[in-house]
Amino acid sequence: MEKILQKAKLIKLAIFDVDGVLTDGKLIYGHNGHEYKAFHVQDGLGMKLLQSSGVAVAIITAKTSGIVTERMKDLKIEHVYQGYEDKLPAYETLKNKLQLTDTEIAYVGDDLPDLSVMRRVGLSITVANAPQLIQQSADWVTKKKGGKGAVREICEFILQAQGNLEAALQPYLNR
Repeated sequence: MEKILQKAKLIKLAIFDVDGVLTDGKLIYGHNGHEYKAFHVQDGLGMKLLQSSGVAVAIITAKTSGIVTERMKDLKIEHVYQGYEDKLPAYETLKNKLQLTDTEIAYVGDDLPDLSVMRRVGLSITVANAPQLIQQSADWVTKKKGGKGAVREICEFILQAQGNLEAALQPYLNR
């Protein structure tokens, strides 16, 4: 665990997949053909806490969804890459845009399309309900499942490793 904490200390950008990480992976379609997704509110607050500490947050997802666009606007996440079945080009674009190295980036994925980026970053993370191959490829596996608080767990882990968790929580504790 010490090696993972050392990797987390270096993180300046955390990238999240959507389906299976920010959601439970279920795709729900209404009778009108509209797609619905459920996001865990605690995950959203975790992402806001991470951003408030100076760690940038981004999304790279294979699907394109107006729901994701709206949720990311709510969270004030400006780096949103949708429609990337091959996620490496979006990863490289983002890395170059922010002038970061692989070791300064964490990526959270849950399935095979995430593997190529997970193998590149300084800290690769997956959720508890990811397939075994993905769990074996990750530096760290969360205790919580995707869409069920795993992102909050990750955000707090990075904040704690960087010594910023208490400061991030302080505005809420002093109300």
